[in-house]
Amino acid sequence: MAVGVPTGAVLLLIDLQKAIDHPSWGKRNNPEAENNAARLLALWRANGWPIIHVRHDSAAPDSHYRPGQPGHEFKPEVKPQTGETVLAKRTNSAFIGTDLEKRLRDGGHKALVVAGVITNNSVEATVRMAGNLGFNTYLVSDACFTFGRADLKGHFHSAEEIHDVSLANLHGEYCTVIDTLTVLGAV
Repeated sequence: MAVGVPTGAVLLLIDLQKAIDHPSWGKRNNPEAENNAARLLALWRANGWPIIHVRHDSAAPDSHYRPGQPGHEFKPEVKPQTGETVLAKRTNSAFIGTDLEKRLRDGGHKALVVAGVITNNSVEATVRMAGNLGFNTYLVSDACFTFGRADLKGHFHSAEEIHDVSLANLHGEYCTVIDTLTVLGAV
């Protein structure tokens, strides 16, 4: 693959569950993110490369991500197939309270390609930890998304602004930010 992404890197799909479609989140960016994640997933499946689906299992009673709620289910575009690894997490980072690091190290995996939601939350927390743990990490910018929000001064920032700043914070120090076409075009 291009940009130094090693062939057979682990595809890590974060929290791509129906809960993220609830209107309470507000307006999002990257409306094609799920389709781009599905394109990556198809490539990984076709090549037999390792895939890990991260599922958020919220303990909060009012969370749409809580087990038993319809939002807890994976989105159909990226639903795990039989035999694919599903890793449950309860915090924003896929490394906290899970055996993700052990799985990766035991499998000899040194590189990750990451997609999912929310860019400035679970994606960012996971990518920061991956980088800090020494994994060669690639974040696919157009296969993740976020939502607009106000800062502590009350100034509203669009989903695109939040997304772009999160990517800028991560690129170079914790990961390499790339896009779907860069990954797909290099194979």
